[in-house]
Amino acid sequence: MEGDCLSCIKYLMFVFNFFIFLGGSFLLGVGIWVLVDPTGFREIVAANPLLFTGAYVILAMGSMLFLLGFLGCCGAIRENKCLLLFFFMLILIIFLAELAAAILAFIFREHLTREYFTKELKRHYQGYNNTDVFTSTWNAIMTTFDCCGVNSPEDFDESLFRRINPNDMVPEACCQRNSRPRDMDYISREECLMGSMLFRNNKGCYSAVVDYFETYIYLAGALAIVVLTIELFAMVFAMCLFRGIQ
Repeated sequence: MEGDCLSCIKYLMFVFNFFIFLGGSFLLGVGIWVLVDPTGFREIVAANPLLFTGAYVILAMGSMLFLLGFLGCCGAIRENKCLLLFFFMLILIIFLAELAAAILAFIFREHLTREYFTKELKRHYQGYNNTDVFTSTWNAIMTTFDCCGVNSPEDFDESLFRRINPNDMVPEACCQRNSRPRDMDYISREECLMGSMLFRNNKGCYSAVVDYFETYIYLAGALAIVVLTIELFAMVFAMCLFRGIQ
């Protein structure tokens, strides 16, 4: 009876990890294709900071799932205790990292308020210094989400940006662009920098980002619970198989 149970766990773990391996291979292939594709898709991704970052996230996730699936499959089918232990430790590290990230997000949740972001924007945003990580990140956010400031363009009043650039009411990243794909020209850059509401983006980035991700919040929460549950079962199966192998 014990042998039948161990055999069942073995093949369940193999099938389970085979699907993880296939999913990782698919994501890895998509990530590599996006980054090396010679037909022009790479230029479209590179022009959008959100897509560019997403391509590397997909590549990293694909690599991790590929490795996990491979270790799980090999460890289960060959009944190799070393591979099973390595698989268990890798899953445990990922699980603890996710748990730590959730705890840190809860502890520092007050740093995700409008007031905090507004204060930091006023103190550190420089406008055109793309060598500064804070500034380049904000430029990417405002360009990607067609927004300006945290709450509105008025956030730049009495800010470091205005002290560095006294002739500009808002940074260039706030200016409206032509709607044609690949066209990065501004509708009227000069009018925008002078503060004209007709040629700048007037929506704050806090609302723009929240609105964009609001649709996916519940999906992300459900997905996180599913992933954590799968990881727990994977660790239990791996340890049961590890202990059952003579």
